[in-house]
Formats: sequence, structure tokens, C-alpha cells
Amino acid sequence: MLHCGKFKQDTFAGAIGRITPPLVTCDDFVETSRKAKPEEENPMADDKKSEMEAILKRQRDAFTAARPEPMSARRDRIKRAIALLVDHGDDLARAMSADFGNRSHEASMITDITGTIGFGKYCFKHMDKWARPEKRGTRFPLGLLGAKAELRYEPKGVVGILSPWNFPVNLSIGPLMQILAAGNRAMIKPSEFTEKTSELTAELVAKYFAEEEVAVITGSPEVAAAFSSLPFDHLLFTGSTATGRKVMEAAARNLVPVTLELGGKSPVFLGRSANFEQAGERIAMGKMLNAGQICLAPDYMYVPEDKEQTAVDSVRQAAHNMYPTLLDNDDYTSVVTDRHFDRLQSMVADARDKGADVIEVNPANEDFSSTNARKMPLTILRNVSDDMMAMQEEIFGPVLPVKTYKNVDEAIDYVNRNDRPLGLYYFGSDAGEREHVLQRTISGGVTVNDVIMHVSMDDLPFGGVGPSGIGSYHGPEGFKEFSHARSVYTQPKADIAKLAGLKPPFGDTTRKTIAREMKKA
Repeated sequence: MLHCGKFKQDTFAGAIGRITPPLVTCDDFVETSRKAKPEEENPMADDKKSEMEAILKRQRDAFTAARPEPMSARRDRIKRAIALLVDHGDDLARAMSADFGNRSHEASMITDITGTIGFGKYCFKHMDKWARPEKRGTRFPLGLLGAKAELRYEPKGVVGILSPWNFPVNLSIGPLMQILAAGNRAMIKPSEFTEKTSELTAELVAKYFAEEEVAVITGSPEVAAAFSSLPFDHLLFTGSTATGRKVMEAAARNLVPVTLELGGKSPVFLGRSANFEQAGERIAMGKMLNAGQICLAPDYMYVPEDKEQTAVDSVRQAAHNMYPTLLDNDDYTSVVTDRHFDRLQSMVADARDKGADVIEVNPANEDFSSTNARKMPLTILRNVSDDMMAMQEEIFGPVLPVKTYKNVDEAIDYVNRNDRPLGLYYFGSDAGEREHVLQRTISGGVTVNDVIMHVSMDDLPFGGVGPSGIGSYHGPEGFKEFSHARSVYTQPKADIAKLAGLKPPFGDTTRKTIAREMKKA
């Protein structure tokens, strides 16, 4: 259901430039105590890379030997992936909670388990239609003479999946569903931050799949760097824009095509016609789900100047209603690591020092200073400026800056001056203003009168644009993303080249053909 793992100037940024080829993985924020050592000082990394290369070879050999593989084999694999989640969803949810310190069991079941099962069922239902060859047109008059053209969507081979920690099951098994539907094999490198979930995923995948079909590789930043350097037939990365650049650089060394699911600062436009009470509830829900650790979480609100207090009060009241307490509330997720928590605290302190009004939404007036639970209340920032960390970096936590506009074009111009975001959200009943906002801006996707929800529509492609991503999956577009569009043209028996004057010696027929083609449209 929900997507995008983030804030990745990664765990294995320490390996960048020291492992050949230079690369990183899909986790964030370098913890200096865990920086990767150079590969020459770590023979275990060499052993792990050799092991991964051997798995890749076995998968590719099995893939080649099985061609042409029947659709029934693909269906069977998707059934097994769904069964893995149905049989062990509760176990995986418990593992995720243990990794985070606390993560709502019900939220994990919704976002990572049932949402992924639903996507698997969607792929199962549509894969036969997606895989059918498409008839394409031929140049006149070739079709009349018996020429045929078609496009076949064929599997690429072995796809690598670099998945993040914030939705560790959804963002590994979710794309796997579509990769299997397209007829590929897969190797998954999950995050080391969610170690228990990664280990359980590896154990379960080995139970439900042969290694030649799907394999999970766990391990350190060095392992992730080595994984990223493998010559896959396609590589999917979910993470930050900064790390996405490194992933693309490494993939380019092997000419591996990539899908990059990145992020950015997804804005919320509140129009004057918005239902502010409803908008506040939906924004608070999207910002506090998973403690805001979602690449599509609303990153900042842009509200009419004369409606700012109303907008802030609406979000604050909604947070009170959904989370009357926080510290001992199992519904509210912890920030994943001390490093991430400290970064968010520094972001708030930076905003306060630079003049922002800081509103901590703490309904029960709990003391957060005497706990190590890494629970952080929703923190609203007013009077923000562009020199603040909160307006320069993707937040990836329960911090919500608020900006104001006199005319909606001010908000549009601001969004357009910055990197194109992964998501954009508009609240309002004014259809003209809504279309004005959508037509004047560019983003990966849009949800109108809510946030985040477009990613849960299985039939819509999900992805970014520019710094927020390259390529997409979900929908038929995802099947095509993990397939090779192979053109097949069949020439008729007639000597086409001679009839068209394309065969030497050239003469009058040739000149007539050229003259005909030179006519203006």
C-alpha cells in the first residue's frame, strides 16, 4: 500500500568510493561507528560478493533454461508470495515492531501485509492480459502485402531489489509480485536497519522459493554495495535522491537499467474552498502514520494567509483525536533509530533558532525527555524560512512546516522553483483552482482531497520525476517496466525493396518514392 523508503545518505555511504564500483545502498544517515571498511580489509565482503555472483549466475542459468516458461509458472510464484504473507503476516508485523522499537501491529498489517497481498492479487488477475503480444501497424502498403508487426513483452531475466527500512515488507515483496508477474527471477537486499524483519524475510523466502527463483541477501553496508555492483538485468532502488544518484552511477558501469523510487518535499496546497476540518484530519493521519517516515508523507503545507490559524488548529485537533496519548500508545510508531531521532530534533531546534514558531502537539502533556522510546509528537512549524533545515531537506518524520500565500500562484511558483516532488496534494472544491494547480506544477503523482492515497491505487503507476525518481511500477506500466518490449516484424514474400525502388540500381521508382515521402504533412 504505502511506499518509499527514505532519507538516504545511506548506511553504507561509508562504503562509497572505497568499494569498486563505488556505491551505496538503500538506507540512511551514516552512523560513523558503523561505516564500512574498505573491501580489501574485509575478506567477508569478498566472500559475500562471490556468493551473490554465484546466486545471480544460477538464477540467470535457470531463467535461460526455462524459456519459454509458461504463464502457469508465473502464477504459481505469485501464489506462493501471497501465501508467504498470509501464513506469516503476524510474524512479520511483530518483527517490524521489534526493529522500530514500537510499530503499530495493525498499521503494519495494513501497509505492509494486506496491502502487499492485495497488490499480488491484482498482478495475478491482470498478468495474462499484460503479457499478450500487441499488434502494431506497418508502413503503407506493407500490410496489404502481408507484412506483420507485433510487440512482445518478455521477461528481462534477473532483477535486483534494494529495499529500505520504512516499509520493509511492502517495498521488497510488493515489487517482487510484479517482477514475478513479468516472468523474472529476483534477488532482494533488504535494509540492515530492520535486521529482524530482514532475517525473517530471508528465512521465509527460502521456505517458499527455490534460490534459483528468489533469493534474499542480508548483511552490512559492504554487502549492499557489492549487491549494487552486480550485473543484473534490471535494478530497482527505493531510497533518497542522493543515494539514487550513486545507485544509477554504479548501475551504469554494467549498463543495468534502473528504476529509482526516490522522494523529495511533497507539498500540500490548501485552497480557500477546502473543508479545513477534513483536510486537517487527513493531513495529520498521513503525517503521523509510521511517524511520518514515508517518502510520500506531506512535507509542508501551503495555506491561504488568512486561513493559517484555521489550518493549524484543524491538524492539531485531528492529532489529538487520533493519538490522545503517545508514549504508551501502541498505535503510534517510534522513530527507527537514535540517529534519525536526533536529526529530527536538530531540525526542530534549527527552525526555532532561526525564528520559527514551534507547536508541539502533545495532547496528554507527556514528558518525552525522560524516555528512550524514540517517540516524537507531531511538531508544527510556523513562520518558516528557506534557510531552515526543515525547508531544505526531506523531513521524513513528524515535523510539519506551514507556509502561507496571498494568491495560490505564489505557492505554485515556490514549488516550481524547487525539485519536482514525488507527491503533490490539493484540498479544495474549486475545480478551476485545482486544475490550475495541477496544470502549472509537475510531480510524480497527485492525490486530491487527501494525501498519499494515490500510491494505494494498484492500477495507477507509482513513481517520481527527475530528482524524485526514474521509472515506475504498479499498474500495467509496472509490468512493462520489468519487461523487455521486443519488436517482431515479419516481412512478406514480395520483394518489397524492389517494388519501392530501394534496391540498386536506383531509378525512376526510387525518385518517385523519395518525392512522395518529401511531401509536407
